[in-house]
Amino acid sequence: MKLLKRVLLLLVLVLGVVIYLNYPKLNIISGYAAKNVASGVYVAHRSAASMNQYDNSAPLVELAVTEVDESNESASSTVYGLMKRTAVYRDGLGAVLVNDDYNPDKMTLRPKRIQPLDTIPYPFGQAAPIDTILPEVDMGQINKALALAFSEPEIQKTRTLLILYKGHLIAEKYINGFDKDTPILGWSMTKSVMATLYGILERQGKLEMDWPAPIAEWKDDERKDITLNHLLRMQSGLAWEEDYTGISDVTRMLFLDSDMTLAQRNKKAIAKPTEIWNYSSGTSNLLSGILRQQFRSHQEYLDFPYSSLLDKIGMYSMVLEADIAGNYVGSSYSWATTRDWARFGQLYLDKGMWNGEQLFNPEWVDYITTPTLHSNGTYGAHFWLNAEWIYPDVPKDLFSCNGFEGQYVFVIPSKDLVVVRTGLAEDPYFNINEVLSTIVNAVP
Repeated sequence: MKLLKRVLLLLVLVLGVVIYLNYPKLNIISGYAAKNVASGVYVAHRSAASMNQYDNSAPLVELAVTEVDESNESASSTVYGLMKRTAVYRDGLGAVLVNDDYNPDKMTLRPKRIQPLDTIPYPFGQAAPIDTILPEVDMGQINKALALAFSEPEIQKTRTLLILYKGHLIAEKYINGFDKDTPILGWSMTKSVMATLYGILERQGKLEMDWPAPIAEWKDDERKDITLNHLLRMQSGLAWEEDYTGISDVTRMLFLDSDMTLAQRNKKAIAKPTEIWNYSSGTSNLLSGILRQQFRSHQEYLDFPYSSLLDKIGMYSMVLEADIAGNYVGSSYSWATTRDWARFGQLYLDKGMWNGEQLFNPEWVDYITTPTLHSNGTYGAHFWLNAEWIYPDVPKDLFSCNGFEGQYVFVIPSKDLVVVRTGLAEDPYFNINEVLSTIVNAVP
């Protein structure tokens, strides 16, 4: 009996230590689950059951129990009944995790959308794509690529794949539950959208990349030499921990902060600009905050991404989600259909030209695809590169928007190709090189 009591006491002590060590993580886990479900249900119009079964099935996140309150357009999550977190939906601004700073009465502004109908075929308009047979395209290879991308659904977890060649839709495929009208969370592909807004402002003559970052707190210390270029290239030298496996700078920002533009802004320098390359979602949200400073009013800031870019190229499905302070979460939170993500890639393939209008300078593409020092040729300016042949069987000029769990918009100028792939797994579970090389071999 004494031995049993000792064993039980030991088990209680071990359980107590486990709870003590992991309790702070529960805040992050339940926050992730609630935010994900709220956005999936009210932005992507998917069922809560589907979001819980698939999108929240990641390790630790699967411990959360999430319920939707349709009357309040919200979702709440707990882990073992602890750490309840709630995310609410706001029309036009997406879902946000609430805390003591949240006041719905202060969140009355919404972005104004301009979405005219047209008769131009996709991808340059809203009409159905032209059913064109391009004799130079080897459709056998294209079909092989589609089969490869979906061949192991439990491992690859591919959801959608779409291919544009010379501005023509030549193939697309969707798993059950997804179609051409289903918005997909881009995660860090949002960073490339944020960078593009800077390219547009540059063309408008409103800023230049070598300008010092307009942050008053930096003017009298070692951070005063940080430029917009350094921020876009993730080489500011500021401290940042991008670790999603525990409590880190990025998880605190995304799941605890009310104003996500401050997380990187308040970090100290650990190196001089250009001395190191350090991938940082905080930097992208800092850039969102700097973008907001360029406008006289909050309304102008909210409207700008849509009026100057997204609605301009027909990405009507896209929703940029905002934090409690009303800043776009430029690091992570944008939703758009696979077809609309492909429009974004086509804009870059055409060097900023859209239906006769130049949205950003053609040289902007050269800028964002110039490898950043110390990134080993993998990173430009908020875009990923193949400059050192990470994908050895794919042209070196490939550049891409990359997002968590394998969201990709690939642009291959030498082949006139745009390829969009979305899913819940990335390399090595989804073999990018194999699928892309098969597509590349299908065209001259």
